[in-house]
Amino acid sequence: MRLPAGLGVLCLALCCLGGARELWSGDHEWKKLIMVHHWPMTVCNEVANNCEHPPDYWTIHGLWPDKSGECNRSWPFNPDEIKGLLPDMRLYWPDVLHSSPNHSVHFWRHEWEKHGTCAAQLDALNSQRKYFGKTLDLYKELALNSTLQKLGIKPSISYYQISDIKDALVGVYGVVPKVQCLPPKSGEKVQTLGQIELCLTRDLQLQDCPEPGGPAPQRRDAGPGGTPILGLEICADGPVFYPPPKETEH
Repeated sequence: MRLPAGLGVLCLALCCLGGARELWSGDHEWKKLIMVHHWPMTVCNEVANNCEHPPDYWTIHGLWPDKSGECNRSWPFNPDEIKGLLPDMRLYWPDVLHSSPNHSVHFWRHEWEKHGTCAAQLDALNSQRKYFGKTLDLYKELALNSTLQKLGIKPSISYYQISDIKDALVGVYGVVPKVQCLPPKSGEKVQTLGQIELCLTRDLQLQDCPEPGGPAPQRRDAGPGGTPILGLEICADGPVFYPPPKETEH
């Protein structure tokens, strides 16, 4: 039996709504977003995989819901949707592990498909243009690079105390960040600063990042070859190395 045209459209709409509810229920519901910055020198020191001339400033790792994981496999990444953002994307959100621009596209695809499709529960992030554009806006508003510099926290061969870095950031942002480090490898004396997370409510307001004490969320693979990378952990109290760019070490 053929349904009347109007009834057919109504049924299709109800099915789509039902699918959306199923898509964002249970394990895909999330409470906060995590704005993740990583320090390129630490990334490159850990994984020497064509990591040439990395940026000498903190770059974006991603904007992650606290519970997520490929919420919509039928919503693939489309580079055409972010064409107008590409200059800023290449500058502030590069794949620091690979110098080829094509690898950045693979990185962005990963971030969208794993995290962006879950963040899209919010109207403010419900398209690829909105998700990447808003992340860039947050990066600029939070201004972690200039904030650390104004606080006198600059890359150095001298060590900092983790408590001093965290206290200084709390003084500026008014919330507790999550600061993550690479544990010292054989022959190293101290942990290495690697990643700083600032957390936001669903209204995109800053909030404390709780620290359960476990390892940091596992990073993505470096690329199609599946190169294993950073084993970041929440920084232990004590000294930390904030590595300067190799060209400017002094």
